[in-house]
Amino acid sequence: MINKKIIGSLLFAGLLVGCGSSEKPSVAGNKNKEITVYTALENEQIPEYLASFKKQYPDIKLNIVRESTGVIVSRILAEKNNPQADVIWGTAATGLLVLDEANLLKAYSPKGIEKINTKFKDNSGKDPKWIGNNAWMTAISVNTIEMKKLGIEEPKNFADLLKPEYRGLISMPNPASSGTGFLTVSALVQLLGEEQAWQYMADLDKNMGVYTHSGSKPAKTAASGEYPIGISYGYPGIKIKNEGAPINVYFPSEGSGWDSEANALINKKDIKDEAKIFLDWAISEEAMAMYAKSYAIVSREMNVKPPKGFPENPISQLIANDFSWAAANKERVLSTWEAKFGSKTEKN
Repeated sequence: MINKKIIGSLLFAGLLVGCGSSEKPSVAGNKNKEITVYTALENEQIPEYLASFKKQYPDIKLNIVRESTGVIVSRILAEKNNPQADVIWGTAATGLLVLDEANLLKAYSPKGIEKINTKFKDNSGKDPKWIGNNAWMTAISVNTIEMKKLGIEEPKNFADLLKPEYRGLISMPNPASSGTGFLTVSALVQLLGEEQAWQYMADLDKNMGVYTHSGSKPAKTAASGEYPIGISYGYPGIKIKNEGAPINVYFPSEGSGWDSEANALINKKDIKDEAKIFLDWAISEEAMAMYAKSYAIVSREMNVKPPKGFPENPISQLIANDFSWAAANKERVLSTWEAKFGSKTEKN
């Protein structure tokens, strides 16, 4: 049963609609206006984003379950014979590809799908199995005060992170539990090739203080000074910096690994109309405007500037990410990584 991680049940209103794999919601007499949403969005983002949905649909009750991408994927796989979630929202696309391979996603074209950049959605069939909201990318957060105390320069790219003066000062997400961790490891393999990438990660491990379960935690521990260098992603580091924390945020000159926070409909016997309403809202212009406050790249064309702290041309920062390769090789890469480096992962 879902109860441990429920952030809250929010009462929302929605249209009462009919169901079908690609049909748009229409008025009908469904009395069960309640859905369960699994998400990997940050805790502080969820209520801010959902204010828009609450205003439009005050009679749809949402049970929001927040976990990291790796935990969400494992949970849905474990629940495959009795799915508990109705919708996945804001969870790494590479994780959703794994679920698609297990036939756990249902194709659906939300309202406005034609306005989504094809780079950020499933293009394998008539209706997509997943649709991305944005792109988030690897960034390095560095505590400026601690670096001055230690008398060492701030690392600004992947190559810098191997310098011996950073021994024990770095934290990074475990790729098995964090989508941010996996997008960084996947990027290193794609940038360097398998052999060189594993050697790089072995050298990086010598400087690693801890691997976290949360993708945003390394940015936060960099800000606190606990581990003054955090390999994380852009949003949390920039948010903390803009709030006054003594950190600088660098996007690696080699290019950033990236993924898309994506949405999907769970493939189950009882697909609720409210789940489709939620997916329609999740890629609406109003929702995208909120995503754009936190992320430099959104999947729907919007006339907005990147938030302060991101590169002026953020798309140029992204590596040529092969999503299909990442999904097909994920289990193998994670197994290899865990065997080599998992012993430094923080305890739950």
